[in-house]
Amino acid sequence: MGMTEDDLLSRLKSQYHMLSKGQKQIAAYILDNYDRAAFITASKMGVAVGVSESTVVRFAYTMGYDGYPSLQRALQELIRNKLTSMQRIQLTSDMEQSDVLKTVLKADMQNIRATIDLVDEPAFLQSVDILLNAKRIYVVGMRSAYPIAQFLAYYLKYICTGVVSANNALHDACELIAGIAEDEVLVAISFPRYSTRTVEAIRYAKLRGATTIAMTDTNNSPLAPYADHLLIARSDMASFADSLVAPLSLVNAIIVSAGQSRKEYLLEQFDHLERLWGSQNVYITRDGLEDPL
Repeated sequence: MGMTEDDLLSRLKSQYHMLSKGQKQIAAYILDNYDRAAFITASKMGVAVGVSESTVVRFAYTMGYDGYPSLQRALQELIRNKLTSMQRIQLTSDMEQSDVLKTVLKADMQNIRATIDLVDEPAFLQSVDILLNAKRIYVVGMRSAYPIAQFLAYYLKYICTGVVSANNALHDACELIAGIAEDEVLVAISFPRYSTRTVEAIRYAKLRGATTIAMTDTNNSPLAPYADHLLIARSDMASFADSLVAPLSLVNAIIVSAGQSRKEYLLEQFDHLERLWGSQNVYITRDGLEDPL
C-alpha cells in the first residue's frame, strides 16, 4: 500500500468526524499514544480504549490496511527513527518474560521473510558484480551496524582485493575514505537509529564519483538518496537493541554469491591459509582435543 506513516496520522485527523463512536475512541487513543499503540496487540488496544478486539480490527480495515498487523507496522515505522533507547525499553517492558525468547525469534523470522519480498534481486546481483570488479572497496557501518560491516569486510577480504573497513575508532569515516575515487566502491550500512557519520560518508563518496551501495531498511532511509544501488533488509526493534538478523542474512548472501563467482581463487586462497592456520594452531581440531577425564 502506498500510504506513508505520516499520512496515517493526517488521515486519522481528517476522517475523525466520519468514524463511529468506537472508532473515534481508537483514533483518539492512537493520536495521543501512537508510541505505545505501535507495540500492543489488538486485544490490548481494545482494553485500553474500552472497545472490543473486533472493533479494533475493523478500524484497521476502515483506515485502508489489510488487517491490524499492517496498521501496527505503519505505527512502528512512524516512531522507530524517533525513539531514544530509554523509550524503547519503556515501550517493550510489558512483554512477558516467559514469552521473550519465542517472541524475539519469531520476529526475526518475520524480518527475514519480509526481506525476501523487499530486496531488489537485480540490485543485489549488480552489487555483487560491482564488488567483484572494484579496484578498492570501503565498508562503513557505525554503532549497532558496526558488527555487520565488520562481518562483510572480513569475508570480502578473502574474495576481493583492496577491502578497507572504514570503522576505526581513532578516525572519522570521512577521513578514512578521503581519497575515494571514481573506480572505487563504498558500501554503507545503517539502520534506525541512523548514523549521521554513515550518511555523511556515503554522501561524500557520491560527491567524489565513487559507486555507492547502501544497505538499509527502507526506500525512505537517509542513505537512499546517495545510493547507486539500494539493498533493503527489514530491521525491527525488539527493545533497545536493533534486530539485525535479516541484514546479516543479506550480507551472508552477498558473501556466498561473490564467493561462488571466485570459486577457483577461493580454493587456492584457503589452501594456503589452511596450511598456515594448521602450522600456527589457529583452530582447535578434534585430534587436538585432550580428554578432560
